[in-house]
Amino acid sequence: MTPVPHRSHTDDLLSFIRASPSPYHAVASAAQRLEKAGFRELRGTDDWTGTTGGSFVVRGGALIAWYAPEGTPSHTPFRIIGTHTDSPNLRIKPSPDTGSAGWRQIAVEIYGGVPLNTWLDRDLGISGRLALRGPGSRTDSRLVQIDEPLLRVPQLAIHLDRSVNDGLALDRQRHITPVWSLGVAEEGALLRRVAAAAEAEPDEVLGWDLMLHDIQPPGYLGAEREFLVSSRLDNLVSVHAGVTALAGAATAAGEPAYIPVLAAFDHEEVGSGSDTGAQSPLLERVLSRSVTARGGSQEDWSRALAGAFCVSADMAHAVHPNYAERHDPDHRPLPNGGPTIKVNANQRYATDSTGIAMFASACERAGAPWQPFVSNNAMPCGTSIGPLTAARLGVQTVDVGVPGLSMHSARELCGADDPGYLAAILGAFVASD
Repeated sequence: MTPVPHRSHTDDLLSFIRASPSPYHAVASAAQRLEKAGFRELRGTDDWTGTTGGSFVVRGGALIAWYAPEGTPSHTPFRIIGTHTDSPNLRIKPSPDTGSAGWRQIAVEIYGGVPLNTWLDRDLGISGRLALRGPGSRTDSRLVQIDEPLLRVPQLAIHLDRSVNDGLALDRQRHITPVWSLGVAEEGALLRRVAAAAEAEPDEVLGWDLMLHDIQPPGYLGAEREFLVSSRLDNLVSVHAGVTALAGAATAAGEPAYIPVLAAFDHEEVGSGSDTGAQSPLLERVLSRSVTARGGSQEDWSRALAGAFCVSADMAHAVHPNYAERHDPDHRPLPNGGPTIKVNANQRYATDSTGIAMFASACERAGAPWQPFVSNNAMPCGTSIGPLTAARLGVQTVDVGVPGLSMHSARELCGADDPGYLAAILGAFVASD
């Protein structure tokens, strides 16, 4: 731990990442922090009538949280921080037990845009959730996290593939199967292992959402420890910053001019097309219901949306020193220069001039720097939840993000100060002017 400015925030981010190897763990970690700040969980089947203060709703790997103190007018506009909890990885198939040539292996499926070479020769654990048989017709969900070096995707020796440095000679379906033991594939072996880790019996497990994660802990890098290296920086940096900003907003005194909201969606890396993704009606329904619960009408809901604004916070690209020609020559963000404002004329990002002004103003109030980002015209541009949220709710949106290298890698890099900058800016954004 180091007393450098913003490093206390980054130290706390390291703890958050360690506790969040899957989207479900990220939500549990966020919920725990919000509860310590006085927020309480609301379930969809609960009666929300009269609910005020800090509240959050959990659905699988997604979390929607907001703060509306008693007496807040029901038409009060929202200030939304949009993030996502998922990261590209390898996910375990429903029938996982397989093997070849005397090795026991686990069948996995590629989730999202995975640079497969970054997953080779890494010590991998297992995390996710189990769906367990409950009383009667009910089912229960239980998290599982095995931070042990259980599996590995071994790379072929260079003596057996001299072309390995010419490109990734890897068949996506066949050669990514991790090994985890010797012997004949034994049906139910993995199930028994993860059930034991979750303190459940194998016959209680009816289904799962399990994935692999690199067990190497996050940490600092560089001559001055100026970089942060970790799995899942995309997008736990933004989730953690959003939680920090929302918890801080809950301590503000007086009647708020805005209702701060954190929307942490799942499945962004595969298009957000699920009941927990940004394309779903989840955020819309939760916010609409929160207005109704405070006695608001349809007119109040429309007014709250009309005055709303969203900051979509996702990771961004820093200029790569070995591939500078892949970046726009006039927009080359660097780590520790502050978050970027991401612009794309074709609306792959939802930013426009009003969004730039809104975020730049929050940066000024927070005393934090920012950098512009535009993709090279010759390269395809990524996207995030910003355009989806803007289209779904019809609210003004700006796309921003901490710049980093090795995006989607099993181990990513960003500036050690930038997560703290982002949290401070988001705190200024949701605070009443």
